[in-house]
Amino acid sequence: MRIGIDLGGTKIEAIALSDTGDELFRRRIDTPQGDYRGTLDAIVGLIHDAEQTTGQSGTVGIGIPGTLSPATGLVKNANSVCLIGQPLDKDLENRLNRPVRFSNDANCLALSEATDGAAAGAEIVFGVILGTGVGGGLVIDGRVLRGANAISGEWGHNPLPWPNEAESAIAPCYCGQQGCIETWLSGPALSRQYAILSGKELTAREIWALSRDGDPLAQALSQQYYRRLAKSLASVINLLDPDVIVLGGGLSNETSLYEAVPQLWQEYVFSDEVSTQLVPAMFGDASGVRGAAWLWPVTRD
Repeated sequence: MRIGIDLGGTKIEAIALSDTGDELFRRRIDTPQGDYRGTLDAIVGLIHDAEQTTGQSGTVGIGIPGTLSPATGLVKNANSVCLIGQPLDKDLENRLNRPVRFSNDANCLALSEATDGAAAGAEIVFGVILGTGVGGGLVIDGRVLRGANAISGEWGHNPLPWPNEAESAIAPCYCGQQGCIETWLSGPALSRQYAILSGKELTAREIWALSRDGDPLAQALSQQYYRRLAKSLASVINLLDPDVIVLGGGLSNETSLYEAVPQLWQEYVFSDEVSTQLVPAMFGDASGVRGAAWLWPVTRD
């Protein structure tokens, strides 16, 4: 049995999978806000619940909103700030008395979909999270590519490529740089753009709905979003040439993306033809937690 934990800023989800990917257990609880020790307790409690419910012990994989620094072994780049600088792996391994595998939540999304989801069997899979932030993860031949600095796939903190005149007025990003892809493609970014032009504060979901209903401003912003996403993914295709790009996160639920973006990215990809597929995550918001479980593959070298 494989147990996966998706550690998010507002919720912690646990799943237990059989060797064939069947779901044996699944539970979600609120994340203890700003409480590192409470977060450890919650994770350990979910793992014990999974094992008691199934009557089996399992391997444990954990997806986190950040990564473990190869230099220090401590959590870095986490939007759940109570995790930053903590030895999360050592603390949990000591509490659970077993090895635990960790990966970024976007890597877990990509791994889930490459294992038995929308990109099953593909050689190179790039997983994208379009939500409160913009993240990415890379899986090659069924294995997460971590990278020397444990930041492989972090495309959201590259600058928006091929900016037009309006986009050249680059916006600051929380990471300290300017013009990052995340500042254009995240849910809050789309909401901010609408608010600047309309004076109304709406969620990204509400803006997409207005666009479908024919609202001129929402439609114009949607078209801008399609092109910005197409340009940003084209730069990924030029670098990695993935077979499949899988979208997850709240904005990935907008079905118009999957037709509009591939039509636009051809202009920016350095190829006469683009065969890369753009698809939604088969397991939706469960992809991250399933990918955490698959950090322990069925067969290992």
